[in-house]
Amino acid sequence: MRRGLAVMAGVAVAGLLIGGAQLWQSQARAKVAGGTAELPEVKAILTAAPAVPPPVDRPGNAKVIVTLETTEVKGALADGVQYTFWTFGGTVPGPFVRVRVGDIVQIRLKNAEKSMHPHSIDLHAVTGPGGGAAVTQLGPGQEGAFEFKALNPGLYVYHCATPSVPEHIANGMYGLILVEPEKGLPRVDREYYVMQGEFYTKGKTLAPGLQVIDRAKLTAERPEYVVFNGKMGALLDGGAVKANVGETVRLFVGNGGPNLISSFHVIGEIFDTVYTEGAVGGGTPAKNVQTTLIPAGGAAIVEMTVQVPGRFLLVDHSIVRAMEKGALGVLEVAGAEQPGIFRTLVPGTHGTGGH
Repeated sequence: MRRGLAVMAGVAVAGLLIGGAQLWQSQARAKVAGGTAELPEVKAILTAAPAVPPPVDRPGNAKVIVTLETTEVKGALADGVQYTFWTFGGTVPGPFVRVRVGDIVQIRLKNAEKSMHPHSIDLHAVTGPGGGAAVTQLGPGQEGAFEFKALNPGLYVYHCATPSVPEHIANGMYGLILVEPEKGLPRVDREYYVMQGEFYTKGKTLAPGLQVIDRAKLTAERPEYVVFNGKMGALLDGGAVKANVGETVRLFVGNGGPNLISSFHVIGEIFDTVYTEGAVGGGTPAKNVQTTLIPAGGAAIVEMTVQVPGRFLLVDHSIVRAMEKGALGVLEVAGAEQPGIFRTLVPGTHGTGGH
């Protein structure tokens, strides 16, 4: 029965993509008034997590060229654990894309010749069939392109939408695109890119060697790993993100899923501002938030002014995921002690901060 439902879902998705592609292509052949030829053309600055491209500083809108390649690469999922990731640009998550509302964004997608599977891209920032997936179903070595107008500001997920969609996402095919409002976001001292995702391996958590996906665990929503930025420990030790006392830190946090809701929290900090579900420009953002929910296929923007030095843990506060499955990172804050805010009276044993 489950297999039958999965086949029906796959057929439905394929039908929607094909139908959407035909409609999109027929519309694209029609010339519309108010073309984009007058816009200057710029190449998107793309960054791998946890780095974020600089704010959009140009005076007006532009045609932004985003060039991506889908690849299948072997890499480390944890110490001693290898996995064949399906990626945008060779990294999990894929590159961070930053544009401005009103921009025309041109997506140029290539599926690497060495790929073993077809791939595509669905950007949640797109108003159009399949979020672009309708026209980017690409076999190995194939290329495709489309344009869309960035109509709505916000932080959006993109992911592969080639059947089996859950498998493509579970193998690492997701990333974030920020559509800045017309006047941009308020400036902060530091910005970082964090994205949660799940991996469903045949072997149990930390079982050594090359692991492959377990489709039964994927269907049952029982991941062996829940990690930040594609790897257990990606944001620990040398990968920790950094700030100084008194600085304001903005985290662009996404959840690739494909299944679980993230309870994102920074231990020892309160978020001064949260743009819930990545919504920008629609009202006053939330203030003084301890933990924010991020659905699968969703995102949030969180900001905090770090006021004391120390190591602050980034976690999914569904806490087993942090302590046993990998959804754990560190924000290292340097600077002078601030006894007016926090001071030790009687020291106890050193640990991880009570979690």
